[in-house]
Order: sequence, then structure tokens, then C-alpha cells
Amino acid sequence: MDNCLFCKIAKKELPAEVEYEDEEIIAFQDIRPKAPVHILIIPKKHIESVAKMTENDVNIAGRLIYIAKILAEKKGIAKKGYKLVVNVGREGGQLIDHLHLHLLGGQKLEAIV
Repeated sequence: MDNCLFCKIAKKELPAEVEYEDEEIIAFQDIRPKAPVHILIIPKKHIESVAKMTENDVNIAGRLIYIAKILAEKKGIAKKGYKLVVNVGREGGQLIDHLHLHLLGGQKLEAIV
């Protein structure tokens, strides 16, 4: 998508504080963090949201979670705990139309449910 903010970050057309990158995934600091650790983990392939995923996207979804685990360990928050959040659609809190996983930690976080 030409106007997708996260696609532009993945293509290095916009700057970001990158925490992880491989051929399929890039992870970077959220510019409006909600916790001491707040990293966005995205597929480089444009997938609008969970609602737009296909069966072909299942493996990438699992990789997002696995990379979150690796980053939680790297940031020193794995032992105490952290939160993974995926917002879907506007009413679900999704602001950018590109699938992304929030990794939050470094402080006590309230349970959502």
C-alpha cells in the first residue's frame, strides 16, 4: 500500500528505532509508548488487519508472537511478564491499517479481561 505508514517504515522510507528485523518482520519502538517497553512488531507484507488475514498468513502471525518473546527476553521483561495486544478495526482500537502486534512491559499492566 503506497500510503501505509508501516509499509513505509518496513521499506526504510520513514525512520524508526528498529529493535528487530529479518526478511519477513520488522519491530520498532512505538512513537507514543504506553509503557516503558512498547514495541510494534509487524509483517513487512501488507496485511490490513487480523480481519483481512488468509490461511496463507497463519505462519506470519505465529512468527510475530515468537519475535515478541525474543524481544521481551532482550529487553529484560520476560521474567516479570508483559502484554501482547492486537487491535482489530476502529472499534477495536486499530489506528493504522496494517497488522501489528504491540509488546508492552516494564511496569505492572492492568488486566483487560
